[in-house]
Amino acid sequence: MSQYQPPFRADTVGSLLRSDELKQARRRFHAGESDYAALRTVEDAEIRRVVAKQEALGLKAVTDGEFRRAWWHFDFLEDLKGVEGYSSDQGIQFQGRQTQARSVRVTDKLGFDPEHPMLGHFRFLAETVDKATPKMTLPSPSVLHFRGGRRNIDSSVYPSLDTFFADLADTYRDVVKHFYAAGCRYLQLDDTVWAYLCSEKELAAARERGEDADRLQHLYAEVLNHALADRPDDLHVSLHVCRGNFRSTWISEGGYEPVAETLLGRVDVDAYFLEYDTERAGGFEPLRFLPEGHKQAVLGLITSKTGELEPADTVSARIAEASRYTPLSQLCLSPQCGFASTEEGNLLSETQQWDKLRHVVDIAKAVWQD
Repeated sequence: MSQYQPPFRADTVGSLLRSDELKQARRRFHAGESDYAALRTVEDAEIRRVVAKQEALGLKAVTDGEFRRAWWHFDFLEDLKGVEGYSSDQGIQFQGRQTQARSVRVTDKLGFDPEHPMLGHFRFLAETVDKATPKMTLPSPSVLHFRGGRRNIDSSVYPSLDTFFADLADTYRDVVKHFYAAGCRYLQLDDTVWAYLCSEKELAAARERGEDADRLQHLYAEVLNHALADRPDDLHVSLHVCRGNFRSTWISEGGYEPVAETLLGRVDVDAYFLEYDTERAGGFEPLRFLPEGHKQAVLGLITSKTGELEPADTVSARIAEASRYTPLSQLCLSPQCGFASTEEGNLLSETQQWDKLRHVVDIAKAVWQD
């Protein structure tokens, strides 16, 4: 594998801690104290700052930190045709913390709007990057279905969920096409659902909602494969699997074994960003399902939830352990998740965040030396 194309030996998941200046600008805008132009000016400046910082650290892929978003997923989903955001009865429950009460629901036929604002977000990032590859992060299609399920999909619009999934796949096919046309060559789909499918607690909750939980991984694989079926050869797509990340807390636990054969063997992406920073993710044995060849597993061995740096020799030893199940040439390193899946951010400092990313770069150089 060439390390001149994604994923890179040292890679990044995407979201970054928002500065106080950015948080205050967003607060003023939502309070009606300033207009969007003023907010955009601050966003632009902060994105330029963190892009330059990522490049200075030696990262070959950089993001805009998701600085124009409040949520890693809702902001994108709300601007799809047929989807609306709403204030829910309660937020998403993490371990000891709950998000703001927000969700999305399907109220009309799904589709992708060519004027979707995140196309412009990507274009700005691409214009800002100097030497690195601009990386766009978007929620995976399964995210629109799993947590709400049938109850959040208007049955008068979609009497059959099979039709819903077909339209969801077509919508994301258009997503891929339009971001490619905008210049994107490195697209990451963020997906908590595959990890939830490894959790008996989350599977039980899905069954209580009336879902055929045993069928879901195959449905989601089909949707992804349809969406990616005709993508150009020079568009690199990765899937980031996360067990939840809000204010340094989490939702699900369980190793990848229940979904590994489908996820690693059947889903047609180029790389998998796999959370491996705690024992909640299980062992590396499921990596045996990664087909030999160009597919990559990016090991999330560096936590984004706390600021303490993992001992470099421990991380290197874990990479060596993972290479027992898939060749070292098919492995890379990254943080286990972003640093701010929502605008509130995780419980570490910005200095610690940059130290973590520098740690990823330094360890990768030592391990792969390529």
